[in-house]
Amino acid sequence: MTESDASRAHAAMTRLVLEQANPRQAVADATGISFSRARVLRRLLQGAARMTELATRLGTDKPYLTVMIDDLVQRGLVTREEAPDDRRAKVVALTDAGRSLAAEAERIVARPAPGLARLDPGELATLVRLLEKAAGDDAAISLGRADGT
Repeated sequence: MTESDASRAHAAMTRLVLEQANPRQAVADATGISFSRARVLRRLLQGAARMTELATRLGTDKPYLTVMIDDLVQRGLVTREEAPDDRRAKVVALTDAGRSLAAEAERIVARPAPGLARLDPGELATLVRLLEKAAGDDAAISLGRADGT
């Protein structure tokens, strides 16, 4: 594959995933909060987390995370409390309302892009195999396909 082919593939995936369905805007429209804040809620579906751990998982800096958490607390979507083992550390957890909003955001993000409907089942199976291979998907490897195929 040439660099040009790789660039074309990347551009096509960007159009397919980010532009056709525009999940960022769809999440913001459905939840009434920014995609970044919804992303915080989605990460907390895995369980409560310390602020420092959450910042690392989100790839964001701590001051910006604090701003987002302040807003989410004010909206009643998360709680922020002292960690039981270190009162300097803060633990953030979803409220019931936050869990519901996070689940809605997950449903939106998980929707297949409309363009996938243009593929027949064989083409779709090939695309899945190739994307799993390119992504180094552990699921493909755990199914006994060490090369991702």
